[in-house]
Amino acid sequence: MGGTKAENIALQNIQARSRMVLAYYFSQLSIWDKDTANYNGGSLLVLGTANVDECLRGYYTKYDCSSADINPIGGICKADLKRFLQWCADNKGLPALLAIVQAVPTAELGGSANQTDEEDMGMSYDELTVYGTLRKVKRCGPVSMFSKLLHLWQEMPASQVAAKVKHFFRSYAINRHKTTTLTPSYHAESYSPEDNRFDLRQFLYNVRWPWQFAKIDEMATVVDSAAGLPPDVIEANLKHPNGRVQEHPHLA
Repeated sequence: MGGTKAENIALQNIQARSRMVLAYYFSQLSIWDKDTANYNGGSLLVLGTANVDECLRGYYTKYDCSSADINPIGGICKADLKRFLQWCADNKGLPALLAIVQAVPTAELGGSANQTDEEDMGMSYDELTVYGTLRKVKRCGPVSMFSKLLHLWQEMPASQVAAKVKHFFRSYAINRHKTTTLTPSYHAESYSPEDNRFDLRQFLYNVRWPWQFAKIDEMATVVDSAAGLPPDVIEANLKHPNGRVQEHPHLA
C-alpha cells in the first residue's frame, strides 16, 4: 500500500473492517432483493471466519469479518479445519475444496501476493495449537510452558524455545482484549479463548512479563550451557538455587 509500516497496518485494518460492514449490508439487502414488493424487514445472519488459532494469537482486526452473528469455525483449529475439508473433498464429491486445503494461509491484506499468515504471526499454526493446549488446558503461564516445551522440543536449543514462548505470550497479552468481543461459535476445541463463555481470565496483562521472561532467560542459559549432559543432570541444574551448571558425578 505504500507508506510506513504503521500506515500500512492502519489501512489494512480499514480494509478488514470494511469486510464486516459489507457483509452486514448484503445480509440485510439480500432478503429485500428477493421480494421487494413484500419485504417486511429482517436480515440474514452473518457468519464469521476466524478460527480458534487466530483468535488465540489475536491475529485478526477487532470488529473485522471475525465480528458476526455466528462463527461456525471459531472453536476449531486450523489443522482440524484442513482435515475436515480434505474429508469433504474425498467423501462428499467436493473436489474444489482441495484448492483451499492446499492454499497457503493469507489474510489477503496489504496488496502483496507474498503475504502469509504464519510469517506475519511469527509462528506456525501447528505451534499455535501446542501453545493453546498448554495455555488453556494445562493452565500454563510463560515459565511452566517453557519448561514443558523444553521436553517436547528437545531438538531445539533452549534459547530458541525461550524466544518462541516469549513471542507468543507477548502477542497473547497485547491482543487478549479482543477476546471480549468474539462472535459465539461452536465449542469444538478445548482451548477456545472466547472470553464470554469459555475463558474467564483477565484480559489486560503487562506485555513485558518481567519476572516470567527473566526466569525463562535464566533457565535457557542453564540448559544451553549444559548441552550434552544427561537429562537428569540438566533437570537438577534448573532446580539449583543459583542456576549454576553442576558437574555430573560420572564426568568428574
